[in-house]
Amino acid sequence: MKKTLVPQIKKTLLVTGILLAGWLNYSFRPQTDEPEWLDWSNKCLSESYNPSLDIKLKKWELTLTNDYFLRLRKTYQHGKQEYYSFNLHRLNDVEYHGDDKTGTLQLSTTADDIIVQTYEDPKGDIDSMSTVLELPVKNMSPQRLDSLKSALNYFKVKGL
Repeated sequence: MKKTLVPQIKKTLLVTGILLAGWLNYSFRPQTDEPEWLDWSNKCLSESYNPSLDIKLKKWELTLTNDYFLRLRKTYQHGKQEYYSFNLHRLNDVEYHGDDKTGTLQLSTTADDIIVQTYEDPKGDIDSMSTVLELPVKNMSPQRLDSLKSALNYFKVKGL
């Protein structure tokens, strides 16, 4: 009985040591770095943006830049373009209205910090400012929303 117990104890200690080493390695792992946050944020935004609600939309670009600007450019079938841009250090609040399938991500600033421009508009080109940018989104689970909020807040602080 003694001989069979020793290999079992050694095996248990080895497995415990491997698990402990893995846990320690993961625990002291550096936090996600800026390029990873930026890549993940852009992937999340591009996968979540829901252009299907605007049937006249031909193409769109939604980008978080490495200098902490969130930019949205929409191009319509007849050439009209809408452009929205603001620096995330001006971000005041992120709200979500909807469910897991569809909703609206509402990004707000404390003042009129969101640039709004239109080009090739039959009514004339317009330059204005806004405090709210509403993004129609899809597949926004609570976990994904929390992660996106964390990323946007990370860049907000970095931009100060």
